[in-house]
Amino acid sequence: MDLASHIRHVPDFPKPGILFYDISTLLAHSDAWRETIDRMAEAIRPMQPDLLAGIESRGFLAAAPLALALGKGFVMVRKRGKLPGRTVSHAYALEYGEDVVEVQEGMIEPGQRVVLVDDLLATGGTASAAVTLLRKVGAEVPGAAFIIELIGLGGRARLDVPTETVLQLEA
Repeated sequence: MDLASHIRHVPDFPKPGILFYDISTLLAHSDAWRETIDRMAEAIRPMQPDLLAGIESRGFLAAAPLALALGKGFVMVRKRGKLPGRTVSHAYALEYGEDVVEVQEGMIEPGQRVVLVDDLLATGGTASAAVTLLRKVGAEVPGAAFIIELIGLGGRARLDVPTETVLQLEA
């Protein structure tokens, strides 16, 4: 199945000059969405995860059904202030300023194998920060998986874990 044909391209979103790759059209097509989840599950299974960690917010859309398909748990990696209770955070640099990602304290036990999942790998900044955060709470991170990788933005090179993608598209 040509999954790329189910990705809508939205020019100048969220700001002028940005081409947004919208997975909403993929999600709306049940056969294409099932194929996406099946391909991602096949790529993740050899990593032998105990848990999947999805990056806010579209990463949740992929990580939750993948966790269910693989019979594994799911944890959320969110921006600062979005999770209840005690959290562990990691600040990272952006082009202009910084951002913070968090996980809930106690959701990941030291030594658990946690695979990172998101919809899109672009520059890799947030994904790299999420890997660092997962390690900070004691996780072993055997890999990461994405629906789309934007080739030419260097995201894969910023990750020091094996990285799987379903689609590779030009940036």
